[in-house]
Amino acid sequence: MTRAVLRPSAELRMAFPTGVATARQLMAFGFSERTIYKRCLDGGPWQRILPGVVLLFTGPPSRDHEVTAALLLCGGDAMVTGLEACRRYGLRRGPLRFPDRSVQLLVPGERQRRTVNYVQVERTMRLPEAIRRNGVPLAPLPRACTDAARRIRSAGDVVELLSEPVQRGLCSVASLAEELAAGSRRGTAQPRRALAGLRDGARSAAELAAMELWRATGLPEPSWNTEVRTADGRLLGVADCWLDDVAMVWEIESTEWHLSPADHDRTVERAAGFTAAGAVYVATKPSRIYREPAAVAAMLRSTYSHARLRPRPLLVAVDPSRS
Repeated sequence: MTRAVLRPSAELRMAFPTGVATARQLMAFGFSERTIYKRCLDGGPWQRILPGVVLLFTGPPSRDHEVTAALLLCGGDAMVTGLEACRRYGLRRGPLRFPDRSVQLLVPGERQRRTVNYVQVERTMRLPEAIRRNGVPLAPLPRACTDAARRIRSAGDVVELLSEPVQRGLCSVASLAEELAAGSRRGTAQPRRALAGLRDGARSAAELAAMELWRATGLPEPSWNTEVRTADGRLLGVADCWLDDVAMVWEIESTEWHLSPADHDRTVERAAGFTAAGAVYVATKPSRIYREPAAVAAMLRSTYSHARLRPRPLLVAVDPSRS
């Protein structure tokens, strides 16, 4: 019987408080390789989660256990990036709404580690300084977002992922673009297109689709996400799409694109405020933009024509590019 087996379980828990350890760490603690192997067999008190990494308990691992095991597998200087890091920064939109067991890690370029099981290993010569959140080393947010975006196939999900941190003030379009340009060009076509839309004022995949649809209408170029005020300076709201010459508002209306039900309630109140102040207000659900673009374009042209027939109210817009 080995020395480690004679130690109380409390001592083992103190040595490995996360409940995860490498086989090498357990051998240094006093277990023999044979004992470690036997304890990981079916019916044993431990289980192997990754090559050379052991869970010191039975039952399914938590997400924290999986992430800890991935970091132990890849060694020092490894850090979490991609969707898992984005979740740990508090992002929620786009592909983050759906469960994804994979963990994407950055490791130094000279380290010989390969993707295995749920761990996606990316060797890099541009290893950033990690930011720790609850003890977990994370790639900086712009790097985490762009690393994730390169691997996402859905253009809409890419826009949703990149727009949320910008909308919440967690990072800038410029910092995302800089990070994207600094790395490999593989998988960057959709992220670059999404960032171009964000520069133009899009805050979601639906708004980016709306911008593209508007350009096909032949109507004058509007401004996007623009503050609109009354003549005495009272804020009516931020219009998704504002056509200043006729004081026309086009909103992309769906709770799916808002962060909470309270935000949607404010959207409804804002619509009433715009209408009461004399603006021509029209709203479209994202599904119609995607399914019936020709019908939506015809509706916008008709609304614009009617808006031109009445006197323009004294409303003032603030150009977002100058604010």
